[in-house]
Amino acid sequence: MRPDVQRWLARRTWAASDWTPQALVAAKGSTRVSVVLPALDEQDTIGDIVRAVRGRLMDETGLVDELVVVDSGSSDATAERARAEGANVWHRSQILPELESLPGKGEALWRSLAATSGDVVVFVDSDLQGFDASNVAGLLGPLLTDPSVALVKALYDRPLLHGDQVMPAGGGRVTELVARPLINLHWPELAGVVQPLAGEYAARRSLLETLVFPTGYGVELAVLIDTLTAAGLDSIAQVDLGTRRHRHQSDGRLGLMASEIIQVALRRLEADGRIHLRGPLNPTMAQFSRAPGSTRTPEVTTYDVELVERPPMVTVPGYRAARAARDSQAS
Repeated sequence: MRPDVQRWLARRTWAASDWTPQALVAAKGSTRVSVVLPALDEQDTIGDIVRAVRGRLMDETGLVDELVVVDSGSSDATAERARAEGANVWHRSQILPELESLPGKGEALWRSLAATSGDVVVFVDSDLQGFDASNVAGLLGPLLTDPSVALVKALYDRPLLHGDQVMPAGGGRVTELVARPLINLHWPELAGVVQPLAGEYAARRSLLETLVFPTGYGVELAVLIDTLTAAGLDSIAQVDLGTRRHRHQSDGRLGLMASEIIQVALRRLEADGRIHLRGPLNPTMAQFSRAPGSTRTPEVTTYDVELVERPPMVTVPGYRAARAARDSQAS
């Protein structure tokens, strides 16, 4: 492993248990903290997550100032259950309504910047099982105690559920088969980031509002690479949260995610001048299925996985106007 990565691991890796919410409240000072949960049909888990953040981190300690759920169009009771537990719930189309609303996790995260006011923003996936509020405190630790840190990624073990069996590892298939090889090949200084696609991470608003956001599942890799480019390796840290459990996607769905992640990497390699694409990438992906035991020709289904990226939020007129209004009220 490269010496710079080894040094980074030694200086920029912590455990969630290194901080308590009470200790971080003292370090927080006047910093405002927002927690954002992007959600789509997560009625079975979102209530527990909202209740934990609201109870321990807002009502008991005051470490978190704002809890926002951005609903991407759920067809179940996700929004109602989150609201009942005390979250501020927005449908993505309600945020910056002058802009066409697009599907995707990255779209929800991007719009959340215009629906929150925190100096530090913590993103948490809404499908986590057995959620512990200390995970949010852990992600905040480096940001509230070290001004040179701008982005904190979660580090965790991810079990793989196979029927009734729980395997201790193997849940991060897209990470191991796609993201990690890409990173080691093209951004080896990031090789020490254990979970580059982690949906749990925290960052300073001053960084996030300057970054491009892919609207789909490529957002995590884009944020990581673009932070490296904008602020350097030492602006990134990671915190060990132990074990992360959530529902698993089908192989087909993971294939679509992998396609977007590869496009994110290719676009950045081309922007850096390290590769030259001869033309636009084909946005159509074909996937095949056949009923068990059937000898018929497999059925083909095609999906549009064209990479769409939102511009830095700081360039959006509606966001700039809202920020200016908040700043003037604060002063």
